[in-house]
Amino acid sequence: MNINQPTSSAPQERSGNWFALFALAITFFGVGVTEFISIGILPGVARDFGISISTAGLIVSMYALGVAVGGPILTSLTAKLNRKKVLLSMIVLFIIGHFITAIAPVFSLVLAGRVLSAFSHGVFFALGSTVAANLVPQNRRGSAIAFVFGGFTIATAIGAPLGTYLSEIYGWRLPFYGITIIGVIAFIMNAIAVPNIERKRGAAPSFKDQMKLITTGRILLVLAITIIGYGGTFVTFTYLSPILRDLSGFGGTAISFILFLYGVAIAVGNHFGGRLGNNRPVHALFYIFIVQAVILLLFTFTAPSKSLGLINVIGMGLLAFMSVPVLQAYVLTLAERYAPSAVDFASSLNIASFNGGIALGAFVGGVVADGMGLQHTAWMAAVMVGFGALLTLGSMRLENKYNQDRVEIGIKP
Repeated sequence: MNINQPTSSAPQERSGNWFALFALAITFFGVGVTEFISIGILPGVARDFGISISTAGLIVSMYALGVAVGGPILTSLTAKLNRKKVLLSMIVLFIIGHFITAIAPVFSLVLAGRVLSAFSHGVFFALGSTVAANLVPQNRRGSAIAFVFGGFTIATAIGAPLGTYLSEIYGWRLPFYGITIIGVIAFIMNAIAVPNIERKRGAAPSFKDQMKLITTGRILLVLAITIIGYGGTFVTFTYLSPILRDLSGFGGTAISFILFLYGVAIAVGNHFGGRLGNNRPVHALFYIFIVQAVILLLFTFTAPSKSLGLINVIGMGLLAFMSVPVLQAYVLTLAERYAPSAVDFASSLNIASFNGGIALGAFVGGVVADGMGLQHTAWMAAVMVGFGALLTLGSMRLENKYNQDRVEIGIKP
């Protein structure tokens, strides 16, 4: 039994809490839209403030950095607080950050709003599955978690193309006003539907438990794999809209549709990634990264062709998030081995690593785009993902040794 699970003040109502799950799903949808919508609005932001595409890309990397830094810190600081109050406070922060971004007269305030709203992201993801699982009976927990995270999955499919479409017609600010409204709706729904959720006495992890996680070599290695392997995707993805426009020759409407297809491919790949990671997740992760690196490398040569480039983009989408459920499940498995009471904190660390990877990938992509050209972002992305595969190979060997040691002492792996 996971001692890190919170308890609900109204357990008798669990079977009727699907409206609460819907409220959480709306919140996750808003978080997903704001993360992916930035990809589609970079050209509009660059035009409005008279800056380069790579500078405009800071709205992606600074948001990711805000999640990476703020998520674990806020998760740790709020570990002993009422879960509902934490969630509502984060939604308020989310609303304020997006309103600042929408009205910002200068680019520095745009970035400030992005960072402020990013702080809520990591906490949502660290707590969301735990809260969702507590809202339903034991035999419905898997369905509840899948339902809540479905909001984020839908956002991956429509966030970027919606941002591109709306910014082309109405300007880049309108999407952020829309996300602000989503935040207000999410606040009202969560305030009404989500019950008060308190932690069991003694359930919060100690500082010693949390420090044990960040000083354990096996866990640090997986976090590094997340940053580099997953982050490599964003060397190209951050600048996919201008690549499709400037290299492939697609117009705004076509780019919106292609980004929609890319998002659908992400959702499909994420589903299959979870299935591939059920058995021998590290081995699955290694082969995912190898195939992804090859597909990214091919995009260096296919980007100038509309037909081949389109096929390649769909392939990139299939592999882009396939590693995510494998990485998340594996880091939680390791946390249960080394610090069982700090699984939530481990979750926030890996979420921070995902976003640290986004920030790193966006930064590398910006440097490459400025110094060498957009067409070179694809092979650089392949290099990063390939390096992630090498790190995964090292983790694979450590996992094999761990299982062999258990067999030698008579424990089934």
